[in-house]
Amino acid sequence: FSTARMSVRPRGATQFRAPWLGAMLSSSSFFLGLQLLLPLSSAVQDSGTHRIGGYHPDGDRIGGYHPYGDRIGRHHPYGETLLAAPHSSHQFPPGFRWGVATAAYQVEGAWLEGGKSLSTWDVFSHTPGRIAEGQTGDLACDHYHRYTEDIALMKQLSVRHYRLSLAWTRILPNGASGPVNPEGIRFYRNLLGKLKENNIEPYVTLYHWDPPAVLHLQYNGWLSQGMVDEYAAYAEACFEHFGDLVQWWFTFNEPHSTVVGGYVDGRDAPGRSANPATEPYIVAHNILLSHAKAVAIFRQKYQHLRGGQIGIVLDSVWAEPATKQDERAAQRALEFNLAWFADPVVTGDYPLSMRKAVGDRLPVFNESQKNSLRRSIDFFALNHYTSCLISDGSAETKGLRRDVNVTEGRDPSWPVNDMGWAIYPTGLRRLLQWVAHRYPGLDIYITENGIPVHEPSNEIAVRDTKRIKYFRDYLTACHEAINLDAVPLKGYFAWSFMDNIEWAFGFAKTFGLVRIDRKNNLKRIPKASAYWYATVMRQNGIPDDSFTDSDPQTPHHRLRS
Repeated sequence: FSTARMSVRPRGATQFRAPWLGAMLSSSSFFLGLQLLLPLSSAVQDSGTHRIGGYHPDGDRIGGYHPYGDRIGRHHPYGETLLAAPHSSHQFPPGFRWGVATAAYQVEGAWLEGGKSLSTWDVFSHTPGRIAEGQTGDLACDHYHRYTEDIALMKQLSVRHYRLSLAWTRILPNGASGPVNPEGIRFYRNLLGKLKENNIEPYVTLYHWDPPAVLHLQYNGWLSQGMVDEYAAYAEACFEHFGDLVQWWFTFNEPHSTVVGGYVDGRDAPGRSANPATEPYIVAHNILLSHAKAVAIFRQKYQHLRGGQIGIVLDSVWAEPATKQDERAAQRALEFNLAWFADPVVTGDYPLSMRKAVGDRLPVFNESQKNSLRRSIDFFALNHYTSCLISDGSAETKGLRRDVNVTEGRDPSWPVNDMGWAIYPTGLRRLLQWVAHRYPGLDIYITENGIPVHEPSNEIAVRDTKRIKYFRDYLTACHEAINLDAVPLKGYFAWSFMDNIEWAFGFAKTFGLVRIDRKNNLKRIPKASAYWYATVMRQNGIPDDSFTDSDPQTPHHRLRS
């Protein structure tokens, strides 16, 4: 089952910012790129060379008026304060956790600094033809150097909960066989400490798709169970060095997307697609075993001393049956998408529908592994962006998509976003109902939800009413799930805090509440949605003036200096 998130392929040429890298990587082979770039990483670290690339500091002056009434450039955005928010009759329960989210590779940059080694995405992005317009995360949003500024902006925008990921390549650059990197530990302790100083609670994802490339060479990545012990060593290093600053842990982000993008479509690192009938299941199995081992370490050695909770972030579309006769197919699609990972971490084994469809290609957990997986999450973390219309049967002849045996479509009444994904808020409400029913007794957190909007200029970006409407409608679905369906939804994290590199799509697909002006020294510019969402977080509810019409205008509350 391929989520709609994985179905759109990037466009564009393969132009490199650094011609010498393009020349080095004359082959599109991931392994060749890996072998060439690994020594490059060490050489640059040793030479003291830090900044590669960069952008011209002089960008066009932003004209027009800020959506909240202040001339852009007249007032420093961090010095402005929000006035009292409008009333909300769509209140969320007391203590509801509102936040924003990012990921290390997508925002940090500093790809060869601070003792960091190359990740698989560093290599993948420097391989010709892999990323739209030959873009990379070498600089990304330069969060590595600007995290103090970014945290100040979060505080200004009323953020109190922030989900981020750590780069494995900064903590154990050479895997378990090498020492912990003191520069990486220092960077993340400084970042986490700065969050605490500003009363922002960190929610830390250990793995957001960017393992050390050296481990891919050594083990063939997640195709080997050797990665289980490697990951466990990395996780323990994080628990040991950051446990006094972190109370919320996620072992993996979206393993289903890792499997489909990296081992079915080949669109994401490591770009494999030749064996879609076997490799996805092997990779998923090893990720689940790694999750279980990390959770066991956390619970046995750290949780009783420092407290905290741990889970895994799972992603899913909502599978809407096209007709009543397609209901079983829609259920099967959800089981191949979400229950593939959720069933093992709750019940200890894969869904029966997968066992029947995949047969002996689906690996088997022994009893010890089942016991370690069962209830290995303290809460249910869910990422959701879109829905699919599902019909029984598929034209696929092999692999994962043949196993699930469904056809994905879209109801013509559903609008689409800039990625081509359907916008269907009811799908989120139904997915929350499905999760609450199948996995009772677990609090649920939406750890990512958001929309890409076509924003070719700063003037267009700051007036992102489409994003406000998306958030309004999806948050309304959350409100209904809580109040009408008794779903134990306890928190919501908007994706993303800022525009970033959207993996194989490069920088063109913008999800951020904050604009990154790539023509003006990566200047941070809060969009209208950032201030609207700040109002939501401050008053713990959806502003009533968001419902004045079907296409909300920029919120009416203003800023003053």
